[in-house]
Amino acid sequence: MLRTDRKSLLKGYRKAVFYIGNFIAYAVPDTLYRFFFRLGMRGLTGEQKDIAASRAAYYVRCGDSPIGDAAGTPVKDFRYPFGQKHKFSAYFFDLYQYARLFGGDMRFLYLFGDVDWNLAAPTIVKARPIGPGLTGNVLFKLNKLRHFSFVRDTRPFSAKKDMIVFRNEVRKQPQRTRFIEMFIDNPMCDVGRINDDVDDGHPEYVKPYMPIEEQLGYKFVACIEGHDVATNLKWVMSSNSIAVMPRPRIESWFMEGTLVGGVHYIEVKDDYSDLEDKLRWYISHPDEAESVISNAHDYVRRFCDRKLERYTCCLVLDRYFSLTGQKGERIWKTIAGRGIF
Repeated sequence: MLRTDRKSLLKGYRKAVFYIGNFIAYAVPDTLYRFFFRLGMRGLTGEQKDIAASRAAYYVRCGDSPIGDAAGTPVKDFRYPFGQKHKFSAYFFDLYQYARLFGGDMRFLYLFGDVDWNLAAPTIVKARPIGPGLTGNVLFKLNKLRHFSFVRDTRPFSAKKDMIVFRNEVRKQPQRTRFIEMFIDNPMCDVGRINDDVDDGHPEYVKPYMPIEEQLGYKFVACIEGHDVATNLKWVMSSNSIAVMPRPRIESWFMEGTLVGGVHYIEVKDDYSDLEDKLRWYISHPDEAESVISNAHDYVRRFCDRKLERYTCCLVLDRYFSLTGQKGERIWKTIAGRGIF
C-alpha cells in the first residue's frame, strides 16, 4: 500500500539519515571515533551513572558465564556484512557503534532478529521472555530506529474517540488474529490488519493503513505482541492515548517487565474477555485515565536522555565482558588518564 502521510515521509528521512550517518562513522578510524565518543560522555552526573548501572544490571543477567577464548566474535572481526543477503543493517550499526569502543580481542555472541525464547549462552539480543533469575539473553538497544519512535501528541485524552484502534501486520501471530476475530464488528473497536498477503479466508479483516496521527484520534490503542514485543507500545505510551494489552510476556530495552497494569497501561486478560468492561470503566473515569497517561509519560522519559542511553549501552557491554570472564582494557583509558566508568 502506498503511504504518503507526513509521518511516513519523516520515517523515510530518519532512515536515510541513520544509514548515511552510520556509514560515515564506520569509515572513521577507531581511535578518532573513541576520542569524540568520550568527549560526548562528559558531564554525566552521579545520579545518571547510578541509573545506568541499575539498568545494565537488569539487561545483563547471565551471571558468571565465561564464553571461552574460541567462542563468539572478536570486536576486531565484527564488520559490516557486505555481500550477505540478510544484513540486519540496523541491528549491526546499533551494536557496532559501542562494540568498537572495546579492545579488539574482546569476544561476544549475538543474535539479530526476533527472539522470544531463552538462550543458554550469554548472547546479545533484542528481546527475551519476561521472568526472574539468570538468562543468557542480554538485552541491547537493537533496531532502535523502528522500535524507539516517540510522538508529540497535542490532542487531549478528552477530545478523542471513545474507541480502541488496532492497525498492524498479522502473520502467523494467533494472539493478533484472535483479537481481530473478536472485535472486527464491535462498535467500540476499529481493528484490522493492514497486510493483504495472507489467505486466511477473511478478506474483511484487511483494513486500510492508518497513520499514527490518525490513530492518535482514539482514546485507546491496542498493543498486541507480534513475534516478540509490541512495536507500537513506545509511541503509544508517549502519547495522550492509552495502551491496552495483556500483561507482556516478552521484554526488550524498553524493560516491559517493569510495566504495571493499571499504572502504565490498561491490562486486559489474555483472552481479551474483559476488554469492553475495561474501556467503559476508563471512559467513565477520566481522572484515572489521565493518571495512567501521566505515569506512562514519566516511564517513557527515562529513554529520551540520549547521553544516558549511550552511557547505559556502554555499561551493558562492559558488564557483559566482565561476566563472561574477559579482562580486556577499556579503550578510552588509553586516550586520557581516566575512563568514563
